[in-house]
Amino acid sequence: MKESRPAFTGLGGLSPQELFGELPTPCYILDDAMLLRNGEILAGVAERTGCKILLAQKAFSNYSLYPVLAPYLAGTEASGLYEARLGREEMPGKEVHVFCGAYRADEFEELLEYADHIVFNSPRQLERFGPLARDAGKSIGLRINPECSTQEGHAIYDPCAPGSRLGTTRTQWDAGITPQLLALLDGLHFHTLCEQDADALDVTLRAVEERFGDVLPKMKWLNFGGGHHITRPGYDIPRLERCVNAAQEKWDVQVYLEPGEACALNAGYLAARVLDVLQNGEIQIAILDASAACHMPDVLEMPYRPPLYGAGKPEALPHAFRLGGPTCLAGDIIGDYSFAAPLREGDLLLFGDMAIYTTCKNNTFNGMPLPDIFVLHDSGKLQRLRTFGYADFKQRLG
Repeated sequence: MKESRPAFTGLGGLSPQELFGELPTPCYILDDAMLLRNGEILAGVAERTGCKILLAQKAFSNYSLYPVLAPYLAGTEASGLYEARLGREEMPGKEVHVFCGAYRADEFEELLEYADHIVFNSPRQLERFGPLARDAGKSIGLRINPECSTQEGHAIYDPCAPGSRLGTTRTQWDAGITPQLLALLDGLHFHTLCEQDADALDVTLRAVEERFGDVLPKMKWLNFGGGHHITRPGYDIPRLERCVNAAQEKWDVQVYLEPGEACALNAGYLAARVLDVLQNGEIQIAILDASAACHMPDVLEMPYRPPLYGAGKPEALPHAFRLGGPTCLAGDIIGDYSFAAPLREGDLLLFGDMAIYTTCKNNTFNGMPLPDIFVLHDSGKLQRLRTFGYADFKQRLG
């Protein structure tokens, strides 16, 4: 059964066996043609609106592929010192923006060597580190919390949830922002979305204006953060552009967007093989050489069921299987799927949309080996970027 969902568009009609049958598993395969396509879509938004778009490295930080995206982006967004350095080194000549929930005094001087824009999370952090950033000639921002939740079911990813530690609410602003601190600020930053469309951004912008509309005309820039699923088929790009244009015209600010997923959406795969097949009661189970806990941790954290080539929902096809990893974690479950034929030991399976939150987030729990990383070039050629072994596991531990 040929899978037609967007996660596998980059295969060009060929089967996983034809393309990847000779590769060791588990392994990641990054698709540079799909990265290029995402870059083109993002560049179109930037060109039509004048906004600047950054790569949020927390979602995708395979720097060997940065040259594919760099022509279409204004730079990178980092969550701390190491990502800032990576962005400076691997996307040279581009902007480096940093936001961190709290900065460390022993790292801040080095951070100033890499960052162009530094965003603080609280008035206290702005007070402590803002003058140092200003003296170093950096553009300074404060993350705000518009207290406007637009998502349900994923509280772990909702920065506007009650009691959130992320961003300064208007109450906190009024209590902590003095005229001296306000004078340090060049911009405001908000990040409230997660895999959402422009309608959620529209709602959020109204909340931002309601709470901080008196401050925005004093700013030079406004960063809309990430979570915009811009490159997903069906995303409402015209509405996004209306939001960007309205903000820039109303408050005379430079708008930034910092998507992570949108940069590398559907631009990677995880190939795995079946190690064992067993049955517990009415449930057929296939144990793979890939682990949700180790190799695609967002499957458990989000949680979500990743796309799988040739598979359907549990009741869609004749043979249903629960796919699990080989670790000792009872909950190391990738999901329930159905197949046209029964799974057998050695079968190759291909999960889609595996460029994001995988290689930058995986781990060696249980001593599980890290998957090799390959690139699928537009020419069809496969290139091995990195292989991992016992030393990568051991050196982290002592």
